[in-house]
Amino acid sequence: MTFWLLYLATGAFAGVLAGLLGVGGGLIIVPLLSFIFTAQHLPAPFILHLALGTSLASIMFTSVSSLRAHHSRGAVNWQVVKGISIGILTGTFCGSWVAAQLSTGFLRAFFVAFLYYVALQMLLNIRPKPSRQVPGSSGLFGVGNVIGGVSSLVGIGGGSLSVPFLVWCNLSMHNAVGTSAAIGFPIAVAGAVGYTLNGLAVPDLPSGSLGFVYLPALAGIALASICTAPLGARLAHSLPVTRLKKAFALLLLLMGTKMLAGLL
Repeated sequence: MTFWLLYLATGAFAGVLAGLLGVGGGLIIVPLLSFIFTAQHLPAPFILHLALGTSLASIMFTSVSSLRAHHSRGAVNWQVVKGISIGILTGTFCGSWVAAQLSTGFLRAFFVAFLYYVALQMLLNIRPKPSRQVPGSSGLFGVGNVIGGVSSLVGIGGGSLSVPFLVWCNLSMHNAVGTSAAIGFPIAVAGAVGYTLNGLAVPDLPSGSLGFVYLPALAGIALASICTAPLGARLAHSLPVTRLKKAFALLLLLMGTKMLAGLL
């Protein structure tokens, strides 16, 4: 029961942050799940694999509500989504296969480095200057593979990568965020399928696992985050979001440092 409550709390926290700050839930879900799975004494060699797979599976549910909200406001550039999705699917699926071959130690180090990158980006408010147009189909395919591959290795919906890219391609911030929300769905689907299939033949995974997706955690996180994401969106209109982003960036730095200390 304690761990079920922790799953629900993780989902609730991630949902509020996603709605309030527009950040991907995976940034908070993956480190919290790695701490919870360690406390549960799940098999140590697969803790981060399970955290990554479960995070991507949960984003399948939360991204739908976010996608619909942005679409209703006309903020999704479906032409870009259509052009980049094939690359997203192949990159994410291949990335999940690569992750299945890597050690938990390597994945943890890669994730910590990514946490530091996102935290510094938020603290310093680093945004690329619009300087070019959206590339053609081959360019979008290549970019989609990179975004999908990295996202599958860190268990996120890709917003930390796709939003800066879309702003660089002269989309307004409003449209970049909305389009990124739509791109997050194929990332989550391909990642969840990839982590599931690549974990099916792995022995000694805990009961309740479907490949590298831990179903009890998925159920708790998805249920809570779907309920709390709209609350976060409402709070965004009344709270100092800029200050909260800096506070969240510091939280990411602290969690990254804790994960790094565990690695060392």
